[in-house]
Amino acid sequence: MTPNAPRDVAVVGFAHARHTESTFGTTNGVEMLAPVFAECYRQTGLDRTDIDFWCSGSSDYLAGRAFSFISAVDSIGAFPPIAESHVEMDAAWAFFEAYLKIATGQADTALVYGFGKASASTDLDTALALQLDPYTVAPLWPGRHHLAGLQARAGIDSGRWSESDMAAVAARATGREVADLLAEPYVADPLRRHDCPPVTDGAGAIILASGDRARELCDTPAYVAGIEHIADSAEFGARDLTDSPSARAAAVRATGASGERPDLGGVTVAELHTQYSHQELILRAALGLADDVAVTPSGGSLVADPLFSAGLERIGYAAHSIWEGRSERALAHATSGHLLQQNLVCLLEGRPA
Repeated sequence: MTPNAPRDVAVVGFAHARHTESTFGTTNGVEMLAPVFAECYRQTGLDRTDIDFWCSGSSDYLAGRAFSFISAVDSIGAFPPIAESHVEMDAAWAFFEAYLKIATGQADTALVYGFGKASASTDLDTALALQLDPYTVAPLWPGRHHLAGLQARAGIDSGRWSESDMAAVAARATGREVADLLAEPYVADPLRRHDCPPVTDGAGAIILASGDRARELCDTPAYVAGIEHIADSAEFGARDLTDSPSARAAAVRATGASGERPDLGGVTVAELHTQYSHQELILRAALGLADDVAVTPSGGSLVADPLFSAGLERIGYAAHSIWEGRSERALAHATSGHLLQQNLVCLLEGRPA
C-alpha cells in the first residue's frame, strides 16, 4: 500500500431478519436487529466490543417519531461508549460511510445496519411522498405505484420494453409463469401486483473489516473494489424516466472504467435494487449487463422489499455469492428516492490469499 492510499475494505459478515408482511415489534427495530447482530457475530467470531464503528440507515418518517434510530441503539448496547452514525436513507449509504471510515484508517471493523417497519404506516404512500419536490409534486400526494406506472408506461410507449418483458422479470423472481402473470388485473396501469414490491418489515446488517483484519474473520472476504453513488434530478420532467444516467455514471466510477460505459469484465452476479419489474430493464440497459450475468438471484425487492435495508441486502447477497464461490466479481446496486433518482453501485471481488 502506498502512503496515504485508501486501505482495503472487505465484507466479512451478513445477515437479515426474516422477511414478513407484518411484525409485532416496535418501530425502533430492536426486536428484529438483535438476532441479526447475533448471527453476524457468530459468522465472524466477533462481539459488540470488537466493533470500532457503527452506522445505520432508517427513517423517522416511516417510524412516525423523531430520532427513532436512537432507540435502535438499544440493540447494540451503548456502554461502554461507542462510535455511531446514522443516515436517513437506505443502509447501503451507511455502508458507504463505514467503508470510508475503514479505508481512511479511522476504524478496523464496522457494523452497518438498516431497519424499517413499513406495516406500521397507516398510509405508506403519504410517508414516501415526503421525499418528493415539496413545491410541485408532494402537494399532489401521488401514490408510489402510480408514479412507477408513469415510468413503466413511458418505456412501453417508447418501445423500450413491453408488459411481457416486465412479466418475464417478475416470473424469474417469483418462479411463476409469464402467461399467468399477464392474466392478472392492473394495480396501476400498466403495473400488476407482481410488478410492484410487497410491503415488508425487515432489518439487515453487514460487518466490514480492513484488509489485514478481514482474512482473520472470513475465509473468502468480499473486497470492495469500487463504490460510488450519484443522484439524478428530483424533477421528473427534467430527466428521461426510461434511462438511469446516474446509475451508469456511478458504475463507471466504481469499476474504474475510462470510457462512458462501466467495465463489467468478470462480473457474473449483479444484485440490483429494483422495486418494480421495469426498473430492472432500465438498469440492465444502463449498466450494459450481459445476458450471461445472473441478475438478482436472491429475488430482490419483487419478492421482499424491506424499506431502508433492501439496498444493503443487495450488497450482502453479492458478497455471499463470493463467499460461496459462485462469483469472483459481483456488482451490487442500491437506490433511494422515487423512480431510481439516487443510485449507489458497489463492486465486490474475491482475492486469493
